[in-house]
Amino acid sequence: MEDARDALRAVVDPELGADIVDLGMVRHLEVRPDGVVEVAVALTIAGCPLRDQIERDVRGRLGGLPGVAGVTLTIAEMDPAEKSAVMARARWKAREEAPATAVPTTTRVLAVASGKGGVGKSSVTVNLAVALARRGLTVGILDADIWGFSVPRLLGMDGEVEARAGKMVPLEQTVAGAGGRPDGRLRVLSMGFLADEDRAIMWRGLVLNRAVQQFLQDAHWGDLDYLLIDLPPGTGDVQMGLARMLPRTEMLIVTTPPLAAQKVAARAADMARRGYLRVAGVIENMSDFTCDHGTTYALFGRGGGERLANELGVPLVGTVPLHPDLSAGGDLGQPVAFGDGELGAAFADLARSVAEEIAPVVDAAGCTARLLDHVEAAVAAKG
Repeated sequence: MEDARDALRAVVDPELGADIVDLGMVRHLEVRPDGVVEVAVALTIAGCPLRDQIERDVRGRLGGLPGVAGVTLTIAEMDPAEKSAVMARARWKAREEAPATAVPTTTRVLAVASGKGGVGKSSVTVNLAVALARRGLTVGILDADIWGFSVPRLLGMDGEVEARAGKMVPLEQTVAGAGGRPDGRLRVLSMGFLADEDRAIMWRGLVLNRAVQQFLQDAHWGDLDYLLIDLPPGTGDVQMGLARMLPRTEMLIVTTPPLAAQKVAARAADMARRGYLRVAGVIENMSDFTCDHGTTYALFGRGGGERLANELGVPLVGTVPLHPDLSAGGDLGQPVAFGDGELGAAFADLARSVAEEIAPVVDAAGCTARLLDHVEAAVAAKG
C-alpha cells in the first residue's frame, strides 16, 4: 500500500505545483489480493482539461509497480469543502515553499534514456526537440550527459552561458515553423558551453547531481512547452538524482533493433519505474536501411523497439531508419529534423506522436487555473 501511495506522490497537478496525495485529491486507495489497485481521485472540476493527463499519470505510475495486475481508477469532482481544503493547501505551499526547480509546472518533462551508449540517444533527443520546435513550440534541451556532452555540436551551437541575477541563461535558437506554423524556439544548456570539448570531466556522484541540479534550479528557462533531458547511458547517479529532483519527469527509452540492445534498454525502464517515473514510450533508432535502388535491409535485425514496448506495456512512439545523413547532419551541426526528407519526416512523425498522443501539452484555461488567481493573490498580499 505504501509503495502505491509513494507512486502517486509522483503525480503532480501541473497548475497547483504539488502532488495529488499531498493535496488530498486521493479519496480511496486499496491494493486487492489479486494485484488490482483501486484508486479514486477527486478533481477540482470534473471536466478539467487536465483530467486525461492526470488519469494517464495515475495509471502509468501504479501500473509500473511490481506485482500490479491492473488499475481501477474512478474520477470524481470535489465538493465545496474539499475544494476549499485544496486551495488552502496550495496557498500555504505558495507562501512557504520555494519551487523545487526553475522549470514551469506546466512543462512536459521528457527524459531520453538508453541502457547503453551507441544507440543514438543524443541524436534522437536533438532531432525530436527540433521537430517539436517546428510545430511552433518552445522546447528546452538539458544536456545531462555531463561526461559525454554532445548536444552543442549536434545543434551547431556555441557561445558562453551568460548569467542574469545569479542564474544561467540558456542559449536560444529560433526554429522556422513547418507547414505554416509559427516559429518555435530552442533553449539549450550543456556542459559543452562551460567546458572545453576535448577536456575530460572527471566528476562522480554528488558532484554530477549538483551540476544537473544547477541546470534545473539556477537557470532562466522561462515558459517552456517541453523540456527534453538527454541522460547519460545506463542507470547511474544522474538518473537516480533526476527522479528525486523532478519526479514528474517521463521517460522515453531509445533502443536499436537487436535483442541484446532491447534487454539492456529494459534496465533503464526498470530504473525509471523503481524511481516512480512514468515510462512514456519507446523509440527505435537505426531501423531498416533502404539503399538507393529501393531495397530495404534489416541490417541490425527487426522488431526490437516493438518487442520492448510490448514487454514494458507502453507505446512504440516511432522508428527512425538507419541512414548516413543522421550522423552527417550531427557532425555538421545541422540536425536532419530541419529538413523534409525521409529522416525529417520520421522525426516530424515522432514529434506529432509525442505532442498529440504520448505527452500532449494541456491548455489549462478554464480548469483549476482560475483557482490559481487566489493563490497568486495570496502571494502578492504577503509580498
